[in-house]
Amino acid sequence: MSTLNKILIVDDSHLIHQMYRLILTRYKNCAILDAMNGLEALDILSREGGIELILLDINMPIMNGVQFMEKIKADRLYKGIPIIVISTEGKEDDTMRALKLGAWGYVVKPFKPDVLHDLIEKVLAKKPSPLMAAGIKHLQAK
Repeated sequence: MSTLNKILIVDDSHLIHQMYRLILTRYKNCAILDAMNGLEALDILSREGGIELILLDINMPIMNGVQFMEKIKADRLYKGIPIIVISTEGKEDDTMRALKLGAWGYVVKPFKPDVLHDLIEKVLAKKPSPLMAAGIKHLQAK
């Protein structure tokens, strides 16, 4: 696996940030950046370089995950950053919308940590979206 520089966590829950940090401790040389909404995440993107992955919630105040994705996917500087959407919204419409906006994966909360870890591994290996390759259902926690 290649060295990971920076992961941006975008979620309005401090508890979720802590949980993701625990999952990400498997990665050495990893800098984790935190944003509580899409607007904060845009600010971080404008100041920080080398972000290799974004873990994104959909339902947040100020700027939600869909609005955030629309903004960065329209910007040539950021549109190539892989995004994994992690949300309590598990409806197929939400999943398809996230995929159309360029998400590399979609995980429904609550989930098993290994589900997220495996998806992160695939994204960091720069493999095609697991959703596109294997379908949506296998990413949802059982």
